[in-house]
Amino acid sequence: MAASSRSAREAKRRVQQMEAKRELRREQDKRRKRDNILAAAAGAAALVLAVVLQLTVFASNPTEDEFKAAEAGLSSPSASATPSPGASNGENIPKPETAAGKTFTGELVLNLGTLGVELDGSKAPQAAAVFKSLTDQGFYKGLSCHRLTIADSFGVLQCGSKAGDGSSDSAYTWGPLENTPADNTYPAGTIAVARTGGNAYGNGTQFFIVYKDTVIPADAAGGYTVVGKVTSGLDVVRNVAAAGVKPGDSPTDGAPVEPVTIDSFSLK
Repeated sequence: MAASSRSAREAKRRVQQMEAKRELRREQDKRRKRDNILAAAAGAAALVLAVVLQLTVFASNPTEDEFKAAEAGLSSPSASATPSPGASNGENIPKPETAAGKTFTGELVLNLGTLGVELDGSKAPQAAAVFKSLTDQGFYKGLSCHRLTIADSFGVLQCGSKAGDGSSDSAYTWGPLENTPADNTYPAGTIAVARTGGNAYGNGTQFFIVYKDTVIPADAAGGYTVVGKVTSGLDVVRNVAAAGVKPGDSPTDGAPVEPVTIDSFSLK
């Protein structure tokens, strides 16, 4: 009788041990699934952040609220008031006919070196007319290149903010978009026009120089007007990029460590 009782207790203990092992495996499976979900969510958030920062890079430097919104996976607010699409250019904007069919060549002289440039009035007559007019007025002399991006496939230097902080000038906006790349790819050496997000008539005085092949997703308005190219001296910008950005919200997007200013910008 005693032997039979011991056997029963032993059998019960084995059953309990097997059930405990099964419960442990179930908990481990749940933990792995939860960790996978968290990892996927983190990856999605990082992708959203990268895309949002790309789409806001050509309007102005993001505010702390804008950056937090990007981190939360929200749409970044516009940098400034957005005119209605299709709005007419103001009287202070030169007519595209003044540049249509023409090619302008010249120099963008920075405090760190000189870039040879060429603007294409055939593919982007309105943009070429604007930048020819601004350079003739000496508008860019003394302004800064306030923004640099150094991500793996996203490398630009942005210049031409009148206030020097990336904010746009509401008194000088124009459109429409011209010569935007169908594949959203901007080759190294591209000179393109910065604008407020989601607005085809949100172009202004700012431009960006692409120093390595870059992909910029189009927004609701489209892509960014390619007005010309750098014909020499692109290494000047690459050297600025190599020095990096100042510490801030993003390690790949901010003011250049080495300040960049425009000594002169001439076209003929």
